[in-house]
Amino acid sequence: MTIQTIQNRVTLEKRDGIAYVTLSRADKYNGLDFPMMEGLVETARLIRKDRDLRAVILQGDGKAFCAGLDFGTVMKQPVKLLRSFTKYGIKKTNLFQEVCWCWRELPVPVIAVLHGYCYGGGMQIALAADFRITTPDCEMSIMEIQWGMIPDMTGTVTLRELVPMDVAKELTMTGRLFTGDEAKAMNLVTRVATNPMEEAEKLAQAIKTRSPDAISASKALFQQSWNAPEAQAFDVESKLQFKMLRSKNQRRAMQANMKKETPQFGPRERDY
Repeated sequence: MTIQTIQNRVTLEKRDGIAYVTLSRADKYNGLDFPMMEGLVETARLIRKDRDLRAVILQGDGKAFCAGLDFGTVMKQPVKLLRSFTKYGIKKTNLFQEVCWCWRELPVPVIAVLHGYCYGGGMQIALAADFRITTPDCEMSIMEIQWGMIPDMTGTVTLRELVPMDVAKELTMTGRLFTGDEAKAMNLVTRVATNPMEEAEKLAQAIKTRSPDAISASKALFQQSWNAPEAQAFDVESKLQFKMLRSKNQRRAMQANMKKETPQFGPRERDY
């Protein structure tokens, strides 16, 4: 087990093949200031480099998952604010977008554990995870409208994957509060549980029993094909499957299944 603290805002604990990422600014309900955002992006980079990791559990310390952008702190740094809207080189995301999209682009599944409050930018981070498990009473909101703003941290893409346009517009235009139970009814979360961390760990353990290459390729499969035309989607399927057939972990899965044994997988061989 290893534990790192990044930017004094994020804790990364690697335990038994699972990365536990904790937003660690409990006194501010894990509000997003620049060190928190930079720390989350750096944490995702560290996770990407470790091919022994099989899943990520993303959580918030204290009474909230994340109360969103800390406007009081961020607005005091106008030059940095302006730079954070800038996209450098060939990157498709700026800092505000990358703090969410970095979890979507990881080659391992990310499970967000939600409790307390999940507002604004915090909600967009959660939406960028592969799975969201929440308490029934977690208070959520697409809250940017209350500040005279719009969701601009990848919510444009993640909301359209989960809800119809009218629902996305209603939540965005009103900024109203809704519970974890209501979020499930709207398809914004994967599961509701009184102990979401326990459920997240069960899911992570189930994922660990499968080939890490097949899990990574499965994430890539749906991200690359979900909104693609049929011909492009079928092409993605074929290319990824060809890579699977060349992987050692696929052969380990095949051999173990034929012998009715538990497969022993090696590290993920590549990013997909």
